[in-house]
Amino acid sequence: MNGAHDMGGMMGFGPILPEPNEPTFHAQWERRAMALTLAMAAAGGWDLDKVRAARERLPPAEYLAKSYYQIWISALESMMIERGLVGADEIAAGKSLRPGKPVKRVLAADSVAPSLARGAPVNRDVAAPPRFAVGQRVRARNMHPAGHTRLPRYARGHVGVITHIHGAHVLPDSNSTGAGENPEWLYTVRFSASELWGDSGDVSSSVSVDAWESYLRSERDE
Repeated sequence: MNGAHDMGGMMGFGPILPEPNEPTFHAQWERRAMALTLAMAAAGGWDLDKVRAARERLPPAEYLAKSYYQIWISALESMMIERGLVGADEIAAGKSLRPGKPVKRVLAADSVAPSLARGAPVNRDVAAPPRFAVGQRVRARNMHPAGHTRLPRYARGHVGVITHIHGAHVLPDSNSTGAGENPEWLYTVRFSASELWGDSGDVSSSVSVDAWESYLRSERDE
């Protein structure tokens, strides 16, 4: 999706100003926002790909006006409404207005640390060998899907070099829509800044992108 979230290489948004010794949370409500998101992922049965897709679907003006964790909460509200776990009237009221819907699983407090430590591995086995090899030059597809993708817009259509092969992993584009995991080989591709931004690119700089196999073609393919 070519939404407001895909801002890499865009102009007019000012410089990135890292905050020295930045805390994980700037306010208590941000801590609660993360906790609610984790808890409701267990209850609602969704995963990271679906969460990212929900955030990306926010209207651009709303997305750009919100802080990081405000975006998390807005996406969480939309997913809960879509799945009938809460009503829009309850969100507006800030309280339950009817009995809750049964959920798949409840994330108990004593399960949080083990669940986070265990994680949710997305590496998978596939029968086919990787199509590309380390050192091979490849071209990122000039694709513009309406849904979620992990291929940034600024890299599309450009040529880079495979630097790593990470095995096969769940394809986010498919998994985010509920169409299945459809695992593919995952590569790291290094693009020179001059390839991405022409004469404006710093010749000493490069950008590395993790790209699934369907995102790539051989260099000679247009």
